Amino acid sequence: MSKEYLDKVYELTEGGDSRALYAEWAETYEAELAANGYATPTRIATALARFSKDKSAPLLDYGCGTGLSGAALHKAGFTTIDGIDATPEMLEIARTKSVYRNLDLANPAQPAPITPGAHSMIAAIGVIGIGAAPLSLFDELMTALPRGGLFAFSFNDHSLEQPEYEAKIMEWTDGGASRLLCREHGDHIPGKDLKSNIYVLEKA
Repeated sequence: MSKEYLDKVYELTEGGDSRALYAEWAETYEAELAANGYATPTRIATALARFSKDKSAPLLDYGCGTGLSGAALHKAGFTTIDGIDATPEMLEIARTKSVYRNLDLANPAQPAPITPGAHSMIAAIGVIGIGAAPLSLFDELMTALPRGGLFAFSFNDHSLEQPEYEAKIMEWTDGGASRLLCREHGDHIPGKDLKSNIYVLEKA
């Protein structure tokens, strides 16, 4: 049996250009994740809903992929969801779902295409980490939030093995720039025996 894309993606280095792999994967992405029990989108959507004061407020789904994350956020009650992703093939599938207000293409070689203060909530579900977006994106997304804005995100077990990931959270919380509302360890992709931490930060 050929190696699954899930196996291939974790062989990529952090911050590497994974667009070619995700472009190839787009057509079978949802089926492969469903077969392996992908749980993090629902976990994050549920946590964010717990702390959100207004589910109609603009929410940015950064790294939205084919829209699995947006669908989970919509199911949790969020109604104004914008999506950004770096893979056109993934975005085309996301467009077929009736959950996004706007969808935009990102260029990983340039700063994140976000208007500061435009979204009171940002979700980055399975986005930052090994085989995906670099840790520097964390600062870009937090900086784009207004005061009181919420950032919901995850780090999987591969990333949690590297101390710099949770150290980045402490950079924002220890100095009072944000407050950690939620940190929970649980299933990420059970079919691969992989778990993740989910987090919700509130910007001060």
